[in-house]
Amino acid sequence: MNDHDELALHLRRNRLTRRQVLCLFGAAALSGCASSPTGGGAILVGLSEDEEKAVDQKVGPQQFSQDLGAVQDASLNRYLGDVGRRLDANTHRPQMPYSYRVLNANYVNAYTFPGGAMGVTRGILVELDNEAELAALLGHELGHVNARHAAQRQGQAMVAQVAMTGANIIGSAAGYGGLVDVGTKLGASVLLSSYSRDNEREADSLGQEYMVRAGYPASGMVGLQQLLVDQQKSSPGMLQTMFSTHPMSSERRDTARQLAESKYAASNKRDPGRERFMDSTADLRRIKPCIDACQNGETAMASKQYAKAEEQFRLALKATPRDYAANVLMAKCLSVQDKDAQALDYARTATRIYPQEAQAHKLVSVLALGQRDPALAYDHLDRYDRLLPGNAGITFLKGVALEGMGKQPEAAGQYAAYLRSTRQGKAADYSQSRLKSWGYLK
Repeated sequence: MNDHDELALHLRRNRLTRRQVLCLFGAAALSGCASSPTGGGAILVGLSEDEEKAVDQKVGPQQFSQDLGAVQDASLNRYLGDVGRRLDANTHRPQMPYSYRVLNANYVNAYTFPGGAMGVTRGILVELDNEAELAALLGHELGHVNARHAAQRQGQAMVAQVAMTGANIIGSAAGYGGLVDVGTKLGASVLLSSYSRDNEREADSLGQEYMVRAGYPASGMVGLQQLLVDQQKSSPGMLQTMFSTHPMSSERRDTARQLAESKYAASNKRDPGRERFMDSTADLRRIKPCIDACQNGETAMASKQYAKAEEQFRLALKATPRDYAANVLMAKCLSVQDKDAQALDYARTATRIYPQEAQAHKLVSVLALGQRDPALAYDHLDRYDRLLPGNAGITFLKGVALEGMGKQPEAAGQYAAYLRSTRQGKAADYSQSRLKSWGYLK
């Protein structure tokens, strides 16, 4: 009996092993992410403006979901957008379709796609002191878009990074493979990595220019840079991605200070907007104990200190029981410790808290297959597919779930659809083997 026949037998009997579930999800993740998001080839080499926008539309939703989606606080997202629009009207490319959202990720970072779709993690937002510092953060990201840094870089390597990111996220979501990242930092932060120090200096310069044009004091950039320098010393783990995507140094802070005290000196009499910032972020700052505990838990998970991580996530949930990110993280942590039944409870709770966000649905489907419940797995794969359509790997996994449910014709339809997208990789091999054994292919 070959591996495909053995897997099929275990599916029929609902006796999938953890190794088999990992194999299925790993194959689906790699195959689902390996093609260019703009339709093939090198994606970010000399992009036109329309192509930059297309990258945002194709990749942005998937990658923002990797960071657990936008926070469920319409007023906070609206506030971020208001500050962003005040800035982007003063950029060199005001015609771009800029958009802004606060993400549920706990690590400290912000990132922007080449067409202007921006994400700011809640982990960095709760550390800022005023609106001028927020304007500096957004201005820096707008600097990358306006200088077209992403569009100037080699695209094919980025596609490969996204493919590996997909596999890693699947593995960590299910607690498989020994990979547990700090935060949900894989995804766009990997996709948008490798900015050079010269890119960073240019983005700093443009960001400071834009914030001054928009009516903010240039000292906000100094405050932001000082915050990051301080946090790099005190909490290096949670800033790991920030500094891999945005190389940091005291030199950048000193440059910002020199410009604030010379070229932009007159601006420093302006109001930094602390009261407005504090009022607008009050609800988020109220759950800072939850965010801090999540950060501690994710750092512990990265060190494979799972009992310590679980303790921190329990503290987070005690502080904020209905926090979506904390429930997802607890599910991951429990699964790593082979507590899949408990993990599934937390993952399902997360889907009830935030049904419009896709990652918890994916996590439920992973755990449900492991718990020999293909019907539940299919239900949540279908929900994921409706929220983030177009992922071929999900099509394959829906076929797997349907096969486990004994629905051979429906499973064959999913496998055939998957093979229309690709005929390479383990998932394609398995799909072909099932269609042949059922008589759909010769």
